[in-house]
Amino acid sequence: MWQHDSYVTQGEGMSKTLLQIHFNFSGPFGEEMTQQLVGLAESINEEPGFIWKIWTESEKNQQAGGIYLFESEETAQAYIKKHTARLKNLGVDEVTFKLFGVNDALTKINHGNLCR
Repeated sequence: MWQHDSYVTQGEGMSKTLLQIHFNFSGPFGEEMTQQLVGLAESINEEPGFIWKIWTESEKNQQAGGIYLFESEETAQAYIKKHTARLKNLGVDEVTFKLFGVNDALTKINHGNLCR
């Protein structure tokens, strides 16, 4: 099951798209996760429109995912398509993702980084 919610509205002062993904994950977590996924992390840097990612994990809740920033909704959607196929090949049956527009001006006031 793939759950998708899109809240993106590209108004004035909104140029970037934030992507939130999470899914059930039995590990590894922490340092072992880092060691096993460093290649994947490096490859994500090459995705079109990709700006940054915050990796998320919860061993307690058996979940993992990330918060991503992309240049546009189109580049975020392209990444979703690629990443959900990758996860499906790894046996992940259910992925939840949400897209949000980013208010650039307010984000900058609160020290949010909108570039690489």
